[in-house]
Amino acid sequence: MKMIYALLKPFKLDDVREALSDLGISGITVCENKGFGRQKGHTELYRGAEYVVDYLPKVSILVCIADEQVGVTVEAIVKAANTDKIGDGKIFVFEVEQAIRIRTGETGDQAL
Repeated sequence: MKMIYALLKPFKLDDVREALSDLGISGITVCENKGFGRQKGHTELYRGAEYVVDYLPKVSILVCIADEQVGVTVEAIVKAANTDKIGDGKIFVFEVEQAIRIRTGETGDQAL
């Protein structure tokens, strides 16, 4: 099993959720985050005053999937989240040692 951790622009969340749903992935965890990468924030103008936004809004999603789904899942996230602009985000893939559904006690892929 693998855990996919993806950092995205917030307005791309619905597109990514829809792409994952089309693959049959029914469960994701979503967190609102703030951060920056290479773009190092940006400057905005508010009521005539200029100010620096150091931390940009981001959304992270966590998806636990079977090993054979990794390629198509990552491809779907990249396609749905891509804007061809700096700050599109990153995807990390981790090995999951064990998954357990608390309600039924199911383990492994059956717990997903």
